[in-house]
Amino acid sequence: MRLPRLGAAALLTAALALAGCSSPSQEPAAAPSAAPDGAYPVTLTHLYGSTTIPAKPQRIVAVGFNEADFVLALGEKPVGQREVLGSFDADGRSWAQAALGGTQPEKVGGSEIDFERVAGLRPDLILGVYSFMEQADYDRLSAIAPTVAQPDEDGATWQEQTLTTGQALGKEAEAQQVVADTEKRFADARAAHPEFAGKTVTVALWGVDSGLYALEPTDLRAKFYADLGFTPSALTGAVAPESYGQLEADVVVVMGGTREDLAGQPTFQGLPAAQQNRVVYTGGFDTQLNGALGFGSPLSLPVAIDLAVPRLAAAADGNPANPTD
Repeated sequence: MRLPRLGAAALLTAALALAGCSSPSQEPAAAPSAAPDGAYPVTLTHLYGSTTIPAKPQRIVAVGFNEADFVLALGEKPVGQREVLGSFDADGRSWAQAALGGTQPEKVGGSEIDFERVAGLRPDLILGVYSFMEQADYDRLSAIAPTVAQPDEDGATWQEQTLTTGQALGKEAEAQQVVADTEKRFADARAAHPEFAGKTVTVALWGVDSGLYALEPTDLRAKFYADLGFTPSALTGAVAPESYGQLEADVVVVMGGTREDLAGQPTFQGLPAAQQNRVVYTGGFDTQLNGALGFGSPLSLPVAIDLAVPRLAAAADGNPANPTD
């Protein structure tokens, strides 16, 4: 199975590959075409062709890196889910506890899918909309149960993933409402903080290749800040310590690192953003904010908004006395 791009490997040790989240401030997400809610069979297209789901699924296995959240957001509980590697306590993630109701789906592999465990759960639907599975994986899974793979090589936006999951579960109208509610959270945050509009932001991961890695604008975690009104900087890719000056922006976000981690980096400390307290350090990858951004789901994104916006406001207000940690 091909693991996703570098950014996610640093976020949750190659467990969550979240790149490419469309902006709710732009075009509204379009619902995939299908039969009316609850009407089966339903056929979904994806990277490896099409999959027909003959009846409402009762035993769902989520093999995507963040897939379980989308099933939970639509009121269903998967019987199996992909294990999240790394330091973040995915089983204890706050935003999913109410939907889980004290239960935990069985794990069906971490960096690799455990096909025997998947089969042992006797699924009638396998969801891998953000799994980055390869053709061989799809062939093995589809021999077990109807399997929905990613829409293309780049995966899916959270809106697309929600709507596709809703289509598979016979809950299209509910999925559209979940998308609308989540997009409204972004819109409300932008309205409450018009100062974000037009300000540039660099989002970089700490500890990648002994330096910082500036996320591509299409990466979900970078797009999160664009969806709040910021303008992504043009810098992307690995940034060596001697080139940290290129990170400068109106706001710099360091994911996976603390103020103390960067204190010994003179070129980083020389940034005007660092000297004027315009850097937001999100802390280690075990924090709720980084975990919420990593899952990038309708359940976790509102949590990320609540955690990030006050710190972004402190960084963007021009007052270096306001704490951003």
